[in-house]
Amino acid sequence: MISLIILASLATTARVLGLTALSVVIGWLLCYIAVRNRIAENVFVSLVEVLESVPVISFFPIVLLIFVERIGGPLGVELAADFLVFTAVVWNIWMGIYQAYKTIPKEMLEVVENYRYGVLGKLVKAYIPFSMPRVAANLFPSVADGFFYITVSEVFSIGTVSYGTFGIGTLVDTFVSRGQTSMVELSILVMAVIVAGVTLGLRELSKYVVAKYALDTDVPIARRGRFRLRYSARLSALMESTPLIRVAKYSRALGARVVHHRERSSRRNSKWPWYLGAGISLALLGAILYGAVSTVISVPTTEWGKLITLTPSLLIDLGYDYLRVAVISLVSVVIAITLGYYLAVNAKAERLLIPVMQALLAIPAPLYFPLLVGFSLPWLSHILGWLSAEFYVLLMGFVSAFYYVFFSFWIGVKSIPQEYWELTRNIRLGFWTKMRKIVLPSAFPYMVAGLSSTIDSIWGGLTIAEYWPDLLKGYTLTVHHGLMAFLDQQTTHGNLSASAWASLVFGLVVVTFSILFTRRMMDLARKKYVMEEGIFAA
Repeated sequence: MISLIILASLATTARVLGLTALSVVIGWLLCYIAVRNRIAENVFVSLVEVLESVPVISFFPIVLLIFVERIGGPLGVELAADFLVFTAVVWNIWMGIYQAYKTIPKEMLEVVENYRYGVLGKLVKAYIPFSMPRVAANLFPSVADGFFYITVSEVFSIGTVSYGTFGIGTLVDTFVSRGQTSMVELSILVMAVIVAGVTLGLRELSKYVVAKYALDTDVPIARRGRFRLRYSARLSALMESTPLIRVAKYSRALGARVVHHRERSSRRNSKWPWYLGAGISLALLGAILYGAVSTVISVPTTEWGKLITLTPSLLIDLGYDYLRVAVISLVSVVIAITLGYYLAVNAKAERLLIPVMQALLAIPAPLYFPLLVGFSLPWLSHILGWLSAEFYVLLMGFVSAFYYVFFSFWIGVKSIPQEYWELTRNIRLGFWTKMRKIVLPSAFPYMVAGLSSTIDSIWGGLTIAEYWPDLLKGYTLTVHHGLMAFLDQQTTHGNLSASAWASLVFGLVVVTFSILFTRRMMDLARKKYVMEEGIFAA
């Protein structure tokens, strides 16, 4: 049995890592198209905000219609599981890449434009390297999110029909249904060991990426060969003013004229990223629209009147959920700023706590949450009464999302250029002044991207926790008011029309929130809080 658990855990891990890598590559292409075209940008940001906020369970109609019913068999179920995991991990990575592309200093863009690089050259020389710290900041949260949703993706039910593919989620679901608690605990232990290994690898990758691609950060990196002065921004700034450098610039300009014809040919040959990115976008949008239209067509005309009358109660339930989101977000931001800053400036504490936090947070919460509830429910219900259910819902929402803003802020502080830290020491800034004038403004773009993903991912935790039938034997975790609880209940009972209508109402509200809050915050970060531009301005 232990060998089966190990194989299932490895299959789940490979599924999550492979889809995360795929999302990064696709994101580089789509985000480039978005920042280069205003219409594409408006469509991209709104679409990603909506799809990131819509719970994974809302994609079940698409999964059923496209993969399970149309393709069928083991391949259809595997593609369905992959699609659901993909929708869980991809959105925050894309938003991080988009935020990085939007905050590239204009001096860097001028350089690649002056060298007349094509699309692929611009991506390789400027856009992708500059996005690497943001990718590193979102890589671990995405992998953790993939592990979090794995129990939803590898085994899922619509009405009385259950679907599953080989993985730890399916195996644990089988153990729970049979009451084999010891096997569940063994599965958690095996996953914890594997997740610890993945976490260690991601941590080393994150350190390497920040040290290599962030501008003059305080993170050291060992390079082979002799020390190269050009890697120092301060020495580069001094060297740029020498006569020899001016002559070199003039020579490069003459050389650029000679190879102009070759570069034009290169640009024509590098149009394929545009077509590939557009094709991926259209395929994803087409799949979503196909599932939505098919669901709408299947609803009888008499049913529409009932659905419309549900709208006021749905909005009230959504108001309760937004209150939960606000509470969780506020707690997450406070923890991110305090603990994230402390770990970023204290190397010993960082080396000790970051791997532990990453390992614990990457363990899928749906695996251990029933054990946690079973241990704490007797005494917690005695203290809180009916509020104990609300506490567990908030706790699930917190563990499912707070690490987005935490690790984004932590990476943001780690990416602050060394010149800024030297400035704070030279003029002897106090702690609160340093936080207000240097740290918070510098890390603001990172925090905005992380907070956006945190807010959007909280909905996934609420989806799981607001209605969890048979969480324990004889105990169902549920709340009286909540849109996610309504979605869960309707999907569990096979009422896809009501679930789809609630998802539509939810999506419209999320679009409004995206326009009024998220977009404005990202524009503010791009216009006023790009710390790298301070280096070029100096």
